Amino acid sequence: MKPTADLIAQVTDNLRRVFQIVNEHSKRAMRETGLTGPQLWAIKVIAGQGPLRVSDLARRLYLHNATVVGIIDRLEAQGLAQRTRSREDRRVVMVDLTEQGKDLVARSPEVAQGLLVAGLEKIPREKLETISEGFDLMVRILGAQNLPPQLILSPEVNRGRAKVGRKRRTSGE
Repeated sequence: MKPTADLIAQVTDNLRRVFQIVNEHSKRAMRETGLTGPQLWAIKVIAGQGPLRVSDLARRLYLHNATVVGIIDRLEAQGLAQRTRSREDRRVVMVDLTEQGKDLVARSPEVAQGLLVAGLEKIPREKLETISEGFDLMVRILGAQNLPPQLILSPEVNRGRAKVGRKRRTSGE
């Protein structure tokens, strides 16, 4: 059994490694493409599986629809993505890449968020629950449970619409 001090050192070192690799990937993405990590991740998902409904893209990115709409707004403003309404159902909005977006994806680096999600999706549920519980505990240790989840090295926040009648959890619950 490892001494407590060694376990604490191992946890903090691993957390530093996570921050370091995410930071390096995000800076490289920004440097090489001019996009934030979440924006690049979105166009990579669209390139691999598009055209997609906004809700399907949000599900694949593990983000709220409102957050993804903001990302798409910025990608459209840069001429990298475009939205079109379905001919069969005008309520359905599809997102696809423009030629400029496809060209950018072809020469873009990997995205840390995509690597993380791909790895987490392969982990057995039991281990994923253990990881989730560990991160929940770290969030409580840092007193960050009420902070909105800002996307990694991006100004965007993953916020869903307010749910009527749903009480937010507090640190005492």
